[in-house]
Amino acid sequence: MPAISSSVGSGAAGAAIFADSDSRKYRYFQPRGQRATHYEDVTVDVQPDPERYLIQNWIIEFADGNGAYMKDYTRALSSNWHAFRAPDQEWERTHYQRQSRIETMVQSVIANARKSGAPRAFDRVWQKVLMNHLGAWKHAEFGLGTSLMQAQRYGYTQMINNATLTNSSYKLRLAQDITLYLAEIGMEIEGWDDGAGKEHWLNDPIWQGTREAIETIMGTSDYLEQYFAINLVFEPLVGELFRSGFLMRVAAANNDFVTPPVISAAEADYERNLANAIDLMYLLVNDEKHAEHNRSLFKAWLTIHRPLAEKAARGLQPIWSEPHSKPVSFEDVRAQSEERITQILGELGLN
Repeated sequence: MPAISSSVGSGAAGAAIFADSDSRKYRYFQPRGQRATHYEDVTVDVQPDPERYLIQNWIIEFADGNGAYMKDYTRALSSNWHAFRAPDQEWERTHYQRQSRIETMVQSVIANARKSGAPRAFDRVWQKVLMNHLGAWKHAEFGLGTSLMQAQRYGYTQMINNATLTNSSYKLRLAQDITLYLAEIGMEIEGWDDGAGKEHWLNDPIWQGTREAIETIMGTSDYLEQYFAINLVFEPLVGELFRSGFLMRVAAANNDFVTPPVISAAEADYERNLANAIDLMYLLVNDEKHAEHNRSLFKAWLTIHRPLAEKAARGLQPIWSEPHSKPVSFEDVRAQSEERITQILGELGLN
């Protein structure tokens, strides 16, 4: 293992040997591939770690003596937290670029829909479904985004924090997109109530299981448990169930060709977030020292969050019976979500 400043006891130039220490690239980490990517250049070791380069210990500490980032912010253990690289390789610039493209698409879809009078052509019952239940779902997305925003503060490395924060940003963007979309089409639909979604979220029995599942996630103090529960449990069992299994498959049958493209970006978001989450959890369940501990921990998390997500999914079943046209049954979509989570957990050996 190459010497680093903390192992030689000096921070002087030339005191340590590390990757590219004999070149003018000034790279002090080992890239995952043959060459470091731009993503690695701007994320790896950006967040300080006294065990690697800070021989003087933390530059900033809290009053109780704890450093800025602590490993015990999660009960998961790792031999090397710095090994994780997000498969989507997203960092600040690429994230803003992708979000901007999505927003441009969404706003264009909404503007063209209003210009053509499309919202007035929606099935009348479907209009109420959007008002009540898509209006409720935006609160779910906001809750998940808020939870991830809190979680990203405690990640031990910049790579973990980046993946968690971009996940949060996608969720909050979708909550905003839904809010603006409903406000826009509401101006074209007689009798529209902008507050209906909030009322259903707070008081409709259909949504109380979803609230319970999300608020349980928000209430945990372990940032990796939040990340795990959202991407590996709640999203396949509830998020995809409602977005893909209901909104995107039922809308067109009720003369709505606008809602699917507004929601579609969220499914692409989830594929990226899921890949990141699986990669991180895979490293932990296969850690050379702590694999068994992490596997047991993740199974314990499943016993908490999976029953709540399944309860939330069952609670949404009445929504499938509301539209006039019902091209897909709840049972078929539910079976697909169960198959999805089985596949996800199977990749990690947690079934």
